[in-house]
Amino acid sequence: MKTTHWWLLVTLSIMLLVPACGDPPPPSADESAGRDDLVGAWRSKIRFNSGALTEIRDLEFLCVFNLGGTMTESSNYDGAPPVPPAYGVWKKNGPHQFEAKYMFYLTSPPGTFEDIAKGGGWTPSGYGVLTESVTLSADGQSYSSTIAYNLFDQSGKSVRGGGTATGNGARITF
Repeated sequence: MKTTHWWLLVTLSIMLLVPACGDPPPPSADESAGRDDLVGAWRSKIRFNSGALTEIRDLEFLCVFNLGGTMTESSNYDGAPPVPPAYGVWKKNGPHQFEAKYMFYLTSPPGTFEDIAKGGGWTPSGYGVLTESVTLSADGQSYSSTIAYNLFDQSGKSVRGGGTATGNGARITF
């Protein structure tokens, strides 16, 4: 009878220990906020040094970097001309160093008012690709970045207007 109790105790102990040996759950946004981690929501101010966007002085991006390496970006100029948010990927390159690549669609204005009256509007005209190198601050609450901006027509051919920019972001928190 004592052997049966001993085996039961061993079996129960193993059943309790095995789940504890698995991967820990991913950190919450609050837990990751203070670490060398880009996961979370950010607001950044962008200044283009070259290209078609150099005249814009108040450009801001809202970015969300998700666990797993995907991201979404929207700007305060998404409505002028109308373009959808950008979608992309990001990765860690080293301590406090990250790289993001995100894309958005470009649109062309309607040719005439009659085009709008016929149900036309802003039509697709290509896409843009932003490649951003991010350096996260030691406290994980801000970052600085450099951005390369490239434009392509609908066939994927590079077109004029791209450029470079710098950015400074702050984590969005409660």
